[in-house]
Amino acid sequence: MNPARTRRNFALALAGFLAGTDNLALMIFSMKICMTMADKEGAVADYDDDSQDLAREGVVFNIQKYSVHDGPGIRTIVFLKGCPLHCRWCSNPESQNPVPELAWNEGRCIGLSKCGHCIEVCPNGALLAGDNDYPVLDRSKCGECPHLCAAACPSQGLIVYGKKRTVGDILDHVEQDMAFYARSGGGMTLSGGEPLHDREFSTALLRQARKRRMKTAIESCGMVPEENIRSAAPYLTNVLFDIKHPDTKTHATQTGAGNDRILANFHLLATEYPNLPMLARTPIIPGVNDNVDAIMAIAEMIRPYEQVRYELLPYHRLGTQKYYFLHRDPPMGEISLDSKVMPRLHSLIKQILGDRAQLPH
Repeated sequence: MNPARTRRNFALALAGFLAGTDNLALMIFSMKICMTMADKEGAVADYDDDSQDLAREGVVFNIQKYSVHDGPGIRTIVFLKGCPLHCRWCSNPESQNPVPELAWNEGRCIGLSKCGHCIEVCPNGALLAGDNDYPVLDRSKCGECPHLCAAACPSQGLIVYGKKRTVGDILDHVEQDMAFYARSGGGMTLSGGEPLHDREFSTALLRQARKRRMKTAIESCGMVPEENIRSAAPYLTNVLFDIKHPDTKTHATQTGAGNDRILANFHLLATEYPNLPMLARTPIIPGVNDNVDAIMAIAEMIRPYEQVRYELLPYHRLGTQKYYFLHRDPPMGEISLDSKVMPRLHSLIKQILGDRAQLPH
C-alpha cells in the first residue's frame, strides 16, 4: 500500500463529505486537509521559480464562482481580457481589449448637478460636461490611467472592466472552494476573451493551479500561436474549444480573422494530446452557421477524434447592454434564433457523432 496515496485519498474523501455540511469551520478544515495531506502524485513536476509565477500579473475582468456550465463539476471561472477575434455576436465585448477599460452606465449616473466628481478628478480631461446634465466621455483621451473617475463615482455609474491581478492572488481566491471541487470533480476554468492571449500569464496560472492539485480547463477560440497551445496543454485536464464556422472566408467576415490557425490548433490538441478530454462547441448564429452544411462539416471534422465531444450553443443577446456601456452599437441588432433550428441541428450531429453529441445545459 502506498501511504502517500492513502493520505491523499482520505483527504479528498473527507473534503467531499464535509463540503455538504453547514458548518463553516468543518468546511475550512476539510480544505486545509486537501492542501496539506495530499501528496504530489499526479500533480505537475517541480518548477524552478514558483515565486516568479505567483508574482506574474494579468488583466482579469471577472471571477465567477459556482459555475456548472464551463467544464466538469462545480467550477470557478477566471475571465481574462484580450481577444484576437471580434465576433459580431460576442456576449462579452468588455473582454476584447487587453487593458482595463472604462464603461459608463447612464442609468446609474445621478447627474452633474448633484455630483460632478468624475470631471474633477480626471487627469486627462477625458470627461466633460454635456448638455443633458450628464458627463461626456472622450475615449481618445481616456488611456491607461488609474481611472480615478470610477473610484470617485458614488453611484457606480462609471465602472472599470479589468484589473491587474497576480497569479498568487487569483489562486488564493479560487482555492477557497477546494472542498466543492473535490466533491464534484470541478476546478478552475480560464475564459475570456481568449485565455491564452497572454501566454506567460495563463501558463503560470495553470501551472500553479495544478501544483495546488486543482483541475483546470480553458475555454478557447483557438486563435493563438501554436506555442501558446503547447505551453498550456501539459497543465490542462479539460479543454472547451470553439469552432465557429468551417469556411475561412465566412469566418473572417464574421469574426475579423480566418480559421486556418484555429483549425490547426484544434487538430494539434486532438492528435498530440489524445488523453486530454475536449468539448468542441459551436455557437449557432442566425444567418451565419444556422444551417446543415456548416454544422455537418464541423461534425465530420470532429468524428475521427474519439475523445472529442460536440455541443451546439444557441445564440442569445445577454451581452447587449454592455456594448452601450462601452459606447458601441451591438453588431447583431435585434436578430433572434428560430426555435426550430437547435433541435434540427442537434439531431444532425447526433446521427454523425452518437453519444458524443452533447445537449447544452
